[in-house]
Amino acid sequence: MYTAILILHIIVCFFLVFIVLIQSGKGAELGAAFGGSSQTLFGARGAATIFSKLTTISAVVFMITSLTLSIITARGGSVIKRTPAAVEQKTKLPVAPAGPIQNAPASPNAPAPSAK
Repeated sequence: MYTAILILHIIVCFFLVFIVLIQSGKGAELGAAFGGSSQTLFGARGAATIFSKLTTISAVVFMITSLTLSIITARGGSVIKRTPAAVEQKTKLPVAPAGPIQNAPASPNAPAPSAK
């Protein structure tokens, strides 16, 4: 479930960036408004174009997937779950070898090895 929502979120993210970049800019209307133009402050608002509708829809889907992903992650439903076995394995200390070490350097305080 988490993976499917994450993939949808990434696709919507790229689509939203693409749709915003291919739209025409609206900065000229704002600049003309302060120069004494008869337009309203943010320009004349005509009928919504298909790009405007797609932007709104993709922004809503982006927000819904963002909220859903954050809720799932907060509840601990991530793809990578820490199982009790993984936590136990991570906290175990390394075990010393059972037999004597063959090529270990002799310590000055250690007794000399006996020959059998």
